[in-house]
Amino acid sequence: MTASPEPRSTVAENAWGRVDDSGDVFVRTPGGERKIGSWQVGEPQGALEFFGRKFDDLAVQVALLEQRLASGAAAPDETQAGAHKLRQALVDAHAIGDLQALAARLDAIDEQVEQRRAQRRAARARALEEARARKEAIVTQAESIAEGEDWRHGADSLRTLLDEWKTLPRLDRAADDALWRRFSSARTQYTRRRRSHFAELAERREQARGIKESLVAEAEQLAGSTDWGGTARRFRELMTRWRAAGAAPKAAEEQLWQRFRAAQDTFFTARSGTLSQRDSTQQANLEVKRALLEQAEALLPVTDWKVARESMRSIHERWEAAGQVPRPAVRALEGRLRRVDEAVREAERVAWRRRNPQARARAEDTVAQLRASISELESRRAAARAKGDQAAAVQAEDALAARRGWLEQAERALTEFGG
Repeated sequence: MTASPEPRSTVAENAWGRVDDSGDVFVRTPGGERKIGSWQVGEPQGALEFFGRKFDDLAVQVALLEQRLASGAAAPDETQAGAHKLRQALVDAHAIGDLQALAARLDAIDEQVEQRRAQRRAARARALEEARARKEAIVTQAESIAEGEDWRHGADSLRTLLDEWKTLPRLDRAADDALWRRFSSARTQYTRRRRSHFAELAERREQARGIKESLVAEAEQLAGSTDWGGTARRFRELMTRWRAAGAAPKAAEEQLWQRFRAAQDTFFTARSGTLSQRDSTQQANLEVKRALLEQAEALLPVTDWKVARESMRSIHERWEAAGQVPRPAVRALEGRLRRVDEAVREAERVAWRRRNPQARARAEDTVAQLRASISELESRRAAARAKGDQAAAVQAEDALAARRGWLEQAERALTEFGG
């Protein structure tokens, strides 16, 4: 049986390695010593320092991985790959130091990498869930716009929603495609309806252009009219039709309106000048008619109807010749003149009745008949009272009251005949 070689004596050592008298260099590990090299030149302590620096290089690399992982500068996969590479290097590392501690730090790095991965997965899941909720909200909003009639701002709103959609992460393919189809369909529907709306609007504006061109043509024909009342009413009707026609294309609308307004201004300026002159004339006419009224009312009370009638004939001739007065004054003036006319006519009727023997005879006969009727009723009342027939007495009394009223009127009419 072959004997094991005698162990060589140690000539230099520290806590993590040693150098024997043959120059071999060993590192101490939990699994025992491992030869890592040979040192034949220089002091044995130099070997410990040389291989200690090799360990320091490995420790620096581990520290860099720890720093990059802590700062987030390196991706988890990149950090894990670096840790794996260093772990492989530690297996046969020609270095003296606490290799077990370095391995433990690499284990800690692996654990942190897994934590970071879990955090990233959770963050991505949250981001995807938020993206799903936001995309669903975008689709709902787009569908609402597509059903609405905001033709001015709807397109801008859909573009803004599309820009936001592009910034959101993709979901799983089926969900993302389904939401996108709804969003795209809403945009297509809105675009189609918007185009249809503006096409109809353009058609209505062209129709409005035709209507307003005809209104302008009529307004320009009326601009020189001197039928102030009728033409003013016609212009108001044209304006009502203008508003009802709606808007023409913008450029045409402005041009047509300028022509329409110019025609209006031409007519109403001329009308205003004429009416101003007419107002001045009517005010003068008013003064004339007021003076004529004073003459007419001076005839009251009428004492000689023939003289009054001749005077009123003259006043009426001058009244008609005086012309129109301001409209607010017409009713009061004509009412006062009419009262004088009625007084003259009444005086004439009274005079005529006085000269009419047949009318006087009828009046006298009426008075006689009423007096006889009253006398008969008084006798009937007395007889009823004598008999104690209260009802007949009351009936006779009621009839007497009526006959006496009639008699009073008949006697007043007879008085007009001088009777």
